[in-house]
Amino acid sequence: MSHTAHIPSHRKPRQRASKSALRAGVAGGVLSTIAVAGAAGPAQAEPVTQTIEMPTITSGFSTAVAASAQATQQVALDLETQADEDAAAEKAAKTAKKAHAEAVRKAEAEKKAEAAAKAKAEAEAKERAERASRTSERTTLSASSGSSDSSDSGSSASAPSSSSNSSSSNVSGSAASIVAFAKAQVGDAYVSGGTGPNAWDCSGLVQAAYRTAGIDLPRVSQSQSTAGTQVSLDSLQPGDILYWGGAGSAYHVAIYIGGGEFVGAQNSSTGTVQRSMDYDRPTGAVRVL
Repeated sequence: MSHTAHIPSHRKPRQRASKSALRAGVAGGVLSTIAVAGAAGPAQAEPVTQTIEMPTITSGFSTAVAASAQATQQVALDLETQADEDAAAEKAAKTAKKAHAEAVRKAEAEKKAEAAAKAKAEAEAKERAERASRTSERTTLSASSGSSDSSDSGSSASAPSSSSNSSSSNVSGSAASIVAFAKAQVGDAYVSGGTGPNAWDCSGLVQAAYRTAGIDLPRVSQSQSTAGTQVSLDSLQPGDILYWGGAGSAYHVAIYIGGGEFVGAQNSSTGTVQRSMDYDRPTGAVRVL
């Protein structure tokens, strides 16, 4: 037996005659169609050559596209121009607003400066009037100083002396010396820390005035406001120390000279002045003499 006798045959079954005839017919039809198309080919050549007109259509379309692109670009340019104009207008508005605010600020500053200048002029005019008044009164004060000293001596004799170690005549003499020194410094400059001879601060002037009477006072106003016996502002005597602020914490001192007036080194604007107590009412007073 052959060695391949056990292997099944792979041959396809024989087709039926009807199917073979059908396939032959289909193949023949296809070949016939191809033959007809080949025969008809030369007859269709002339219409194909008429498609040369396509470049004309393409050219017109390109022109339209180019025109549309140009229009779009112009719109974009117009929008960009409008945006630039809007930005410029906004910037101009901000600049104008800032300029207006600056103008208002300058106007207010000028108004304040004018008000300050006017107030300063009025203060200077008042100061000149006070100086003229003090000048006319100094003669009267000088003429009446002798009688004032006698009156002070009499009152000291009738009342207990504020200092048990001083006689009434010594108190009067010391007060007169202190007042005379203080009045002689009117018109001198004010300098912080100044102790004379032509520039003072408030406590420097008081200390120097009392030194003429042989009395050493503390240097600063806080200590001077507690250097003696506290007295009422209604019972002041020439030579008493006036102070502004609290006793022991005073920020300014001056010397009472009688007649409701005092002499003090006020500030850098006024210097050393003689003024009425009503001009700047002190807080309290101490009596050292």
